[in-house]
Amino acid sequence: MKFVFTDKKVNLPNKVHAYAEKKVGKLERYFKAETEAAIVFSVEKGRNNVELTVRSGGTIIRVAESTSDMFATIDAAVASVERQLRKNKARLEKRLRQDAFVRSVDEEVSSFAPETEEEEFKIVRTKKFPIKPMTVEEAVLQMNLVDHTFFAFKDVDHDGAFSVVYKRNDGGYGLIEDAE
Repeated sequence: MKFVFTDKKVNLPNKVHAYAEKKVGKLERYFKAETEAAIVFSVEKGRNNVELTVRSGGTIIRVAESTSDMFATIDAAVASVERQLRKNKARLEKRLRQDAFVRSVDEEVSSFAPETEEEEFKIVRTKKFPIKPMTVEEAVLQMNLVDHTFFAFKDVDHDGAFSVVYKRNDGGYGLIEDAE
């Protein structure tokens, strides 16, 4: 597993990175292909934050955790990734290692959350609307006018490519563009 560490507005001792590498490295058993883990550490208002993004093949899993202790936050992030994998294991079977969910004797028992039944994806409402060509600025304005957190549109500046603007938690805006 390849690790990429980012410390935002905080200087952490090497033992924190080593601990994160050890804990996050245990997730490698779930993945077939070369796996990359991007770990972002930050401290805000006395809270230790960890954003963990694991990329393997076409699968991307991202979690964010926050506690009063950096080591506990790392543990919580790893547990959240394991929880996501278990929750969606039937859907991810083809992308994960064949023996990914087989328990081994030397493994920590506490790292296993109780098995929960996988819920079905259930579409509860369908809306149809025309996707109009407009600029990014017009899409942000339209999104704000309808008071939504995202808005789909055809970007006239990129030959009508499908795009989505969205409100970010930090108050800014994001843009998702079709890569093709």
